[in-house]
Amino acid sequence: MMHRSAYLFLAVCSTLARASQTPPIFPQLSPSASVSQTVGTTTVEVLYHRPAVKGRPIFGSLVPYGQVWRTGANEATTIRFSDPVQVNGQKVPAGTYALFSIPNPEHWTVILNRRARQEGAWEYDPREDVLRLDVKPKTVPHTEWLTYEIYPASSATAYVDLYWEKLRISLLVEVDVDEIVTARMRKALKERPNDWKLLSDAARYCADQEIHMGEALGWAERSIKLNEQPANLAVKAQLLYLHGDKAQALQLLEKALAIARARKQGPAVTGPIEQTLGLWKK
Repeated sequence: MMHRSAYLFLAVCSTLARASQTPPIFPQLSPSASVSQTVGTTTVEVLYHRPAVKGRPIFGSLVPYGQVWRTGANEATTIRFSDPVQVNGQKVPAGTYALFSIPNPEHWTVILNRRARQEGAWEYDPREDVLRLDVKPKTVPHTEWLTYEIYPASSATAYVDLYWEKLRISLLVEVDVDEIVTARMRKALKERPNDWKLLSDAARYCADQEIHMGEALGWAERSIKLNEQPANLAVKAQLLYLHGDKAQALQLLEKALAIARARKQGPAVTGPIEQTLGLWKK
């Protein structure tokens, strides 16, 4: 086991190297890496360093069981959420966190610590923990270089996975996309109350998600009063159709198509309207 003073010496060297404005002279044994994924409009990003197995036994040896690990190499791995999320069902505020873990043979404790920038794990303070999770490791094919992956599970969820040696751990990140988008729409509409396109786009989002339907209908009608266009007429028609007023919805959509044709607008505009009309008439 490396002596604490040796760790501190390496930490100082690492900090000085990062502070330098010139390119590094020597490559890192565990090169830096990052991975990010947009979930709805929320960014999930992991910054880490990638050690290699190099034929060594990893878990229970190089990475001891029962001890806090930086979940990577060099400075502690970080995970960033640009909006509030849930991780494995637990709420986490927007922010950047150090991603620590305590490996064990049957389960891991995964830790999000609010002190994001830390050298290794020797500065770790559990009083700064935002979240602790029990996660069951899975056996997988060999991965030589420690690897994080983020991949969408749905339009509002993504998995953050760690692979190394023959092991994988996985976290599920969930985003309340509709709540975030609705808050942003309302803020933007307060700032730009006479923006017909923003009103139309906000109404369309609500129609597509079938949320805030009454409010969305008001936005569509305001948009039409400001600047009648095939787009906002089609949005109002969609909302009326969802409300059950199919006759008026068809009438309004036919008007939208007539205006688009009169203005010689291309298939990008007329095509979706024609397709929707055909479906509704059936």
